Amino acid sequence: MSNDSTPIYLQENPSKIQRMFGDYYLEYASYVILERAVPHIVDGLKPVQRRILHSMERMDDGRYNKVANIVGDTMKYHPHGDASIGSALVSLGQKGLLIDTQGNWGNILTGDSAAAARYIEARLSAFAKEVVYSPKVTEWKLSYDGRNKEPIALPVKFPLLLAQGALGIAVGMNCLILPHNFNELIEAAIHYLRGEEFTLYPDFPTGGLLDVSGYNDGTGNSRLRSRARLDTSQKRIIRITEIPHGTTTDSLIESIEKAMEKGKLKVARIEDNTAAEADILVHLAPGADVEKTCNALYAFTDCQKSISPRAVVIMDRKPVFMGVSEILKHNVDFTRETLRQELEVRLHELQESWMLASLEKIFIENRIYKVLEESDSWEQSIQEIGERLAPFVVDFWRPVTRDDIVRLTEIRIKKIAKYEIHDALKHIAGLEAEIEQTRKNLAQLTRYTIRWFENLRKKYGAAWPRKTELATFDTMTRAEAAVENETLYIDEEGFAGYGVRKGEVVEKCSTLSDILTIDNQGVMMVRRVQEKFYVGKKLLDIRVLRPGDDWVFNMIYRDGKDGITYAKRFRLGGFTRDKEYQLTQGTKGSRVFFFTVHASEEESAAMSVNVYLKNQFKRLRRPIPFDFERLRVKGRQVLGNIVTKNPVERIARIMPTAPDPDAPGEGVVAIMPPPPVPVEPSADGETPVSIPPADPTPIPEVDPNVTQMDLGLI
Repeated sequence: MSNDSTPIYLQENPSKIQRMFGDYYLEYASYVILERAVPHIVDGLKPVQRRILHSMERMDDGRYNKVANIVGDTMKYHPHGDASIGSALVSLGQKGLLIDTQGNWGNILTGDSAAAARYIEARLSAFAKEVVYSPKVTEWKLSYDGRNKEPIALPVKFPLLLAQGALGIAVGMNCLILPHNFNELIEAAIHYLRGEEFTLYPDFPTGGLLDVSGYNDGTGNSRLRSRARLDTSQKRIIRITEIPHGTTTDSLIESIEKAMEKGKLKVARIEDNTAAEADILVHLAPGADVEKTCNALYAFTDCQKSISPRAVVIMDRKPVFMGVSEILKHNVDFTRETLRQELEVRLHELQESWMLASLEKIFIENRIYKVLEESDSWEQSIQEIGERLAPFVVDFWRPVTRDDIVRLTEIRIKKIAKYEIHDALKHIAGLEAEIEQTRKNLAQLTRYTIRWFENLRKKYGAAWPRKTELATFDTMTRAEAAVENETLYIDEEGFAGYGVRKGEVVEKCSTLSDILTIDNQGVMMVRRVQEKFYVGKKLLDIRVLRPGDDWVFNMIYRDGKDGITYAKRFRLGGFTRDKEYQLTQGTKGSRVFFFTVHASEEESAAMSVNVYLKNQFKRLRRPIPFDFERLRVKGRQVLGNIVTKNPVERIARIMPTAPDPDAPGEGVVAIMPPPPVPVEPSADGETPVSIPPADPTPIPEVDPNVTQMDLGLI
C-alpha cells in the first residue's frame, strides 16, 4: 500500500474517476436546468407546476379540493416530495390566474406565508379550464415510475409565461422573467397576428412606479428601476401606498430602520397599517424636508429596487436565451397551431357525427333494417345492408366501413319506432352548418386566432387592469440624496475627515460626499470622504463636490524647474475616485504660482494678476499685467497659454480700487491677497503664491516707451 494519502483507486486510474465525476455533474446540471428550474417555452411552466395543474384537472369536479389532497395526488407524477409541490402550488395560487383559492393563502404585500395545506383549498379557475387543457392535442409521456401518464407540455393557448413571470436558479444560469399585464399581452398578440409592431413592459401585482428606459426587451442586458408610490399630501407624513416588485412591507420597513440607524434619514417613527393594500406611514422628524426625505428613501431603502431580468426558456430540450417579444411570438404561433389542431379534431368529429346521422336516416327511412329479418346469416346481412346503402353514400366524405354497418345494426327497435325524420334533418343541417363554419375557421386561421384572443379579453380582461405606472426617474445617486449632517475638518498634520475634531472647519458634508483636493504640485484627486484620511500639508484647495457644481479653475504654473510659465482656465471634468490627475505637465520641479476657484466663467474671466519677473533691471522692475479673460475654458489636461518664457519671481492678484487724487498717474491698481490658505515651501525652496502676500505699494503706470521685449513677454 502506498504511503501517499491519495486513495488507491485514484492512484490507479485518476482519469477514469475524473471522467466519472464530470459525467455525473453534467447529468445533474442538465437535470436541474431541464426538469426543475427553467420554464418551458410552450406552456411557460416548470415541471412541478405542470404536474400540479395536470393533477388538479384529473381531480376537478367543480368543487374545492384540500391542498393537501392535491399535493398527495401530484406526488404520483413529481419525484421530489411534498414540500416543493406545496410551495409551488401556493405560488401559483397567489398569482390568481390559474387557481381559484379559498382560505389563508398568505399575503404577497407583507410576505406572510399561507396556512398549512390541510386548512386551505383550491380548484381550477374558469380561465385555466378554457385555456390550459386540450387532451386531444396533448402529447403524453410516462411518469417517473412508469405507472401513470403526464403531459410533455400543456397546450396553453395564451402567453402564460409572460403573464405570470418566472424565477429559477439552475446550474450556471439563472432565469428572471417579469410578469406582464393580461390585456397588454392580448393586445400585443393581436398586433403580431396582424403584422404590426408592438412593445411590452412589465406589470407587477404590488403596483408602484417603473422606469423601463433600460428594459431592452427583457434580455440579459436589461435593467429596470422599480419604486414605491409615495403620497406626500399629508403634512409631516410620507405615506407608502404601493411597494416595488420583489419587496414586502416588512423588508421595506426594515430597510428604512437601517437607514435611520446610519443617519441617512430623519424619521420620527414608522407606522404599518397594511392589510389588503400597502399602507406605511413615515412620520418625519422635526426639521426634516419632505422632498429630501423622499429622495433619501429612494436612495437608501428598498423604496427603489434595481431589477435585471434575464429570459431563459427550454426549447427543443435546450436552454435558450431570448427576449420578451420573441417569447410572445413563439407563444402566439403555438396558440394558432393548437387552435388549428383543435379545429381539425373538431372537424373530424363533426364529419363522423354527420355520417352516422346520415346513415341512420337512410337506414331507417328506407327500411333497410328489414334485411335483418330476411337474411339467413349475419355475414349475409352485413353484405346486403352495404349493398343497399351504396346508392345513397356516393358523395360521402369517406367510404362506409363494416364498423359503420355493425353500428347501424345495433340501433334499438325503440329508437326506430320513435324516429322523426324532421328532427333528423334538423340535426343533420346543424352539423353541416357547423362543419362549414369549422372549415371556414381553418381557412382563415389568423382571423380565428385574433377572435380567440379578443374573446379572452372580453371574458377576463376586466379583472386585470394595469397596476404599475410607467414613469421616467431622474438619476438620483446615494451621494446626492445623503443628508449633510457631518462637518469636514482639516488639521495641521495634513489629515481631513468628519472625525477630525481638532482641525479647521472646511464645510458641511455627508458620509457619502466626494472631496476634491489639489496640492501645490498641481496634483488633483477626488476621494470619498471618510472619518479620517490623509490629504497632505501642502494643499492649494480642498472642497466638497456636490451635484450641479460647475467650478471654473484659474491656474498659472511653471513647467519644470526652469521651464515656461503657462496660464489656463479649466473645469473639473470626469474623474475616477482615488486616482491622481496632473494639472501641470508633471515635469519634475514644476511649480504652481497662482490658483483660484470660481463659481462661473464670468467670475473667472474677471480675474487679473500681475506677474513679477526675476533679475530685471532696476528701471524695468515693474509687473506684467495678465487678464484671464483672454483664455478659453477648456479641459483640465490642457497645456495652457504661455505667460512668459522668463523666470517668474511671484504673481499677485490685481484688485481694482477707486482713483486717488493724491496718487501719481491714472489707473493705479493695488495688489490684494485672496483669503489665506496655509502652504509650505516646495522642494526648490520657493513658496507657491496662489495666496501671495499683499503689496500695498502702488504700481506706477507702465512707461509707454518700454517694449514687450524689454518686459520679457517675448
